[in-house]
Amino acid sequence: MYRENKLNQTLQSGGKALGSWTSLDSSISTEILAMAGFDYLLIDQEHGFGDPTHLAHQLQALSASQTTSVVRVPSHDPNYAKRVLDAGVECIMFPSVNTAAQAQAIVTACRYAPAGLRGMAPGIIRASNYGYKAQEYVKTANQNLLVICQIETVEAVKNIDALVAVEGIDMFFIGPNDLSASNGKVGDFADPTFVAMMDKVEKTVFASDRFLATIPYGSYSWQDTFDKGYNMTTAGSDIIFLRTACSGIVEQHIKNNRN
Repeated sequence: MYRENKLNQTLQSGGKALGSWTSLDSSISTEILAMAGFDYLLIDQEHGFGDPTHLAHQLQALSASQTTSVVRVPSHDPNYAKRVLDAGVECIMFPSVNTAAQAQAIVTACRYAPAGLRGMAPGIIRASNYGYKAQEYVKTANQNLLVICQIETVEAVKNIDALVAVEGIDMFFIGPNDLSASNGKVGDFADPTFVAMMDKVEKTVFASDRFLATIPYGSYSWQDTFDKGYNMTTAGSDIIFLRTACSGIVEQHIKNNRN
């Protein structure tokens, strides 16, 4: 559904955005999470289930809410990105972007000319309300869309200055788990090398006009990331919320009713 990008507006006005991952490829769970009032839902098609066809059902579930859609695509494939954008996603996130050349290719795939070379089909795509809003969509698509690149490797950190310089990338999203793995010490968020890499990315992005996001990690809660200056973070995921609630109930039952 064609509409203004509320998440983009929140960030541009200096607000902090809190969201939730959703990996279950379910329009019902997506709708429930949206009703909770998250600023955005991060629909994960890298590690989660789903594809561009099923995505439309989740976007329809979001359309009655103020919650913005963010989709993490599984790769840098421009054809996959095109299908996701045509489905009407409001923000798109690419995993493991390591070089300025990769970032520039992402911009080319996601932006209409002259900023990029995204394919034109505004008369039939869901993003333009199947053509009912074709002219408005083409006119506003580039500034309405939020393009996010993930920083997940040692190589990306080394290239962060060049990455930040690429016009058309709006946000960088640090993946601390993958970054620690790339550093050779999975989950060791206290390692001095890891801490130094996080500090380098933070300082570089904060000094630019780009936004910065991450997930809670180590001892950092979602509020802690906001307090550090991050613009966006997540509070958890549908799988974690479901697993935590269910296991807590079962543990209480075992404690109270079994010898």
